[in-house]
Amino acid sequence: MSHASSLADARDPTLATAVHRRLREDILSGRLPPGQKLRLRDLTENYGAGASPMREALAKLAAEGLAEQLEHRGFRVAAAAPYQLDGLIRSRVLAECAALRESIRRGEAAWEEALLLAEHRLSRAARSLDPHRFISNPDWEACHLRFHQALLSACGASPLLAFCDRLREEARRYRALSNTLAYPGRDVAAEHVALARAALDRDAETAADLLAQHYERTGAFVGADLGRMTE
Repeated sequence: MSHASSLADARDPTLATAVHRRLREDILSGRLPPGQKLRLRDLTENYGAGASPMREALAKLAAEGLAEQLEHRGFRVAAAAPYQLDGLIRSRVLAECAALRESIRRGEAAWEEALLLAEHRLSRAARSLDPHRFISNPDWEACHLRFHQALLSACGASPLLAFCDRLREEARRYRALSNTLAYPGRDVAAEHVALARAALDRDAETAADLLAQHYERTGAFVGADLGRMTE
């Protein structure tokens, strides 16, 4: 890359943002696995950006906890150990249950309609692309995300919702790294129906308990699978 091009990269904050977004998605999706070295030379070639925006992107990832800075040795993808998942699930339960209670308290007719629609679309989407073996369906994943966002959307606290979104994305990385995606013996659809019903009935405590159980079940499946993978 030429000196002039490097200077242009350094002055272009949108390039650093775009590179950060791509790197972040590759970490969250598991394409960049935990512990992988993030070598500057390789990254600049693979992502088509200069050293300056790449360093800025890596620094942002480290601040978010998705990358680790090594003393005098660059960066690597952050670890994803089962014990870290336990803390993440606990944080999600605390944050999202608080947001859910407030969303139920404040939610008006538009919130109810949005939640009903989100639950209906989720119930119609197939979790797997193959009826004989589990292959995650991107449409179901998108509907699942919108359903959980709809539950909390009326809480009226944007910083809290942003924090919940960040925790949700971190949890997605653990799910992507795990081979346990079908959750044998578990009726995920029924859990969503019960959760929506409790929220729409304005039963905040039941809804919060169901949400906590929902995340704790997922954490147990994924954590056990990650534990087997690291043995």
